[in-house]
Parts: sequence; structure tokens; C-alpha cells
Amino acid sequence: MNRRFLPVLAASFLAFTLSAPAILAQNATAPSPTAPGPTWSQEDGLRIVNEVQKKLGGLTNYGVFDWITFGIQGKSIVLKGYASRPVLKDDAARVVKGIPGVESVINQIEVLPYSPNDDRIRAAVYNRIYTQPSLRKYNANQGSLGRAIGPGAGIALAAGGVTNSPPMGYHAIHIIVNNGHVILYGVVLNQSDSSIAGMQANSAPGAFSVDNDIIVQNSSSKPASK
Repeated sequence: MNRRFLPVLAASFLAFTLSAPAILAQNATAPSPTAPGPTWSQEDGLRIVNEVQKKLGGLTNYGVFDWITFGIQGKSIVLKGYASRPVLKDDAARVVKGIPGVESVINQIEVLPYSPNDDRIRAAVYNRIYTQPSLRKYNANQGSLGRAIGPGAGIALAAGGVTNSPPMGYHAIHIIVNNGHVILYGVVLNQSDSSIAGMQANSAPGAFSVDNDIIVQNSSSKPASK
């Protein structure tokens, strides 16, 4: 079985979907054909992929400022992406490791550094994207970060605490901030929405650079994914 990085929630083994949370797939290097490792049967592989999707998608601390992909290497699951808090990296490995048939977990999720400045950028980008009328449909809260977090959000944001109090739930566009650099991931319905999200992120104060890795649903092109 080729090693691939897959969506956390997908309609089928190698399918893309607009779902919550929306995650992209990435091709990776296949194992050497001269020295193939043990693999699952097709039936077990499909079962395990579905279980991994379900377990990762069900993590209560997986939010809009995080991004997780997974791949298969032999009978191991490879986790990649970004976690805004260390506990998410640990929780992701824990829930996947408990799936019957998974022999090991290779956890390559990068924990983003704690930074009040990055927190302020996260808040600014979130507000610029999710208050746009055309993009509100991609967000269960359909509004600003203050509305998403609830009472007291202004104080928390002023202190740079949005990483510890993020809006949870459905967000089709994920916002990764790493030392001032922004990456947008996710799946949207059309190219116009992807372009608007990128422009809004670029207009957020404090962002050093913005990479727009959002894809359009049913598009054949896939951006590079960590």
C-alpha cells in the first residue's frame, strides 16, 4: 500500500470532502518495491482509515488554529501537521494508537511555539476571514472571534490568549500562524472564496507572509501540505 497523507474526515479512502474539520491529502514516497513491509488487507486498511478519521475528527481540542493530516507506512500511522498546543499532539497519537491493527504511531506533528504576537495575528486573521459575508458559511459561529469565544473574549485576546481559548467546532478554513507567518488550509466551494480568504489574511495586521493552501472542492489541484 502506498504511503499517503489523508484527510481526517473523508467520504472514502482517497476522497476529498468539505467537512469538519477540513483536512487535505498529500502524496508521499511509497515504500521500496524491493523490500515491502507488512501491510493491512484492503478491508482492514479501509476500516483503519475510517477509524483514524473518526478518532482525530472527534478530538475536542482540535480547532481552527490546528491542522492534522495522517498517512500510512506499513502498519503504522504517520501523523503530520501543526498543533497550537502540545496536548493536541499527544492526544492525537493516543487515540490513534488505540485502534486495533495499528502497530505504531509516528508522530511528526509540529507544536507551534507559544507567542502572544502569534495569538494576536490568529485573532486578526480569524476576524478578517470569518466576518466576510461570503465566508461565514464555512464557520459554525458565523462571525467574529469574540462571538465565537463568548463573554470575556476581549480580555483574553488583549492578553494574547486565543491559543488557550480558541473557537471550536466547524471551520472549513484553518489558520496556522508560526512566528508571524500564516498558512491557510482547508476546502472551500469555489475559487472566489479561496481568493477572498487569502486577501483577507494578507490584510491582517502583523502577518509577515501568507501562504494560501486552501483547495477548491472537486478541484484536481492540491497544494503542498506539511
